[in-house]
Amino acid sequence: MKKDNVVKDKSFLFAIRIVKLSKVLVEEHKEYIISKQLLRSGTSIGANVRESEHAESKADFIHKLSIALKEANETEYWLDLLKETGYLNNSEYLSIQFDVKEILKLLISILKTSKK
Repeated sequence: MKKDNVVKDKSFLFAIRIVKLSKVLVEEHKEYIISKQLLRSGTSIGANVRESEHAESKADFIHKLSIALKEANETEYWLDLLKETGYLNNSEYLSIQFDVKEILKLLISILKTSKK
């Protein structure tokens, strides 16, 4: 039976939300700079998680997930900036902020366990 990979699933669904948000920022708000940064970092989380599945070693696995963690942290920064500059209203922000916090917690937990 296939084992569920929660961080893989959540980071992929989060990437979909980021792509859609980026599209709205560009098309409706004509915001090009932050949306591009958000798109890059927000989709990179899942890509690095996916890469970690076929890591060559435990050290490589930890390295890939560490990059995913850094990208999640950067994504949180761009989301904070979008909220504070009025591109995201409070309910939009809280919804997507919840998701990135959840991914951050999962990645931190996996990395702590892996480093033991």
